[in-house]
Amino acid sequence: MEKRIRLVARLDIKGENLIKGIHLEGLRVIGSPNFFAHKYYHQGADELIFMDTVASLYGRNHLGDIIKAVATDVFIPITVGGGIRSLEDAVAILRLGADKVAVNTAAVSRPALITEIADSLGSQAMVLSVEAKRVGEKKWEVYTDNGRESVGIDVMEWLTRGESLGAGEVLLTSVDREGTRKGFDLELIKTATQTISLPIIASGGMGEYRDLHNVVVDGNADAVAMADVIHYDRLTFDDIRKECQLSGIKVRIHA
Repeated sequence: MEKRIRLVARLDIKGENLIKGIHLEGLRVIGSPNFFAHKYYHQGADELIFMDTVASLYGRNHLGDIIKAVATDVFIPITVGGGIRSLEDAVAILRLGADKVAVNTAAVSRPALITEIADSLGSQAMVLSVEAKRVGEKKWEVYTDNGRESVGIDVMEWLTRGESLGAGEVLLTSVDREGTRKGFDLELIKTATQTISLPIIASGGMGEYRDLHNVVVDGNADAVAMADVIHYDRLTFDDIRKECQLSGIKVRIHA
């Protein structure tokens, strides 16, 4: 059966605010995370991803109150990332209503954490978040701390290791394209989908519908995370879903 592409809203959070930046920097306040989460839910988003952009600076995730409030009446999968440093952190976030955790910095520091979360909570709850920067021809390097720190690890090697350790899917963000509206790094996504068999959520760069079409058709992405394009109402999930159906991309039918 042909796969259905998931349409995902990405909400980057700093403190109590939904924010948006370029290359994960220069953050601009958009508004209330709760308001936008409900807006995207009612528009027909398939999933929500909340990322605490400063959690790695403080050593823990601060989204508990936001997630608890959203999860009471938003009934689509919620992924939470940023500052998840232990199995206990992951369990705490899921108890508040999240369905999955996205782990980047702590997984790079201690890869066994991937296995601990997958074994205890199920691989479907363990999302490997990878921030990638291009460093050469068909070569990308892993970054941590919301795109601030280079760790000298090849992205494709890390994806392969993450899959073997038990990750259930990958949130793959191009730091180079993030917030630019220039489209996804198609080569990055395509190389990743050819390297591992895990579902890959493409993130970073969507500016128009054509970008989604390209990353799905040419990059073979399983899901598309979007932020800027929906935060500023240049497209709605209704618009995107209709365009997908017109161009033959399989998506969930939103009632």
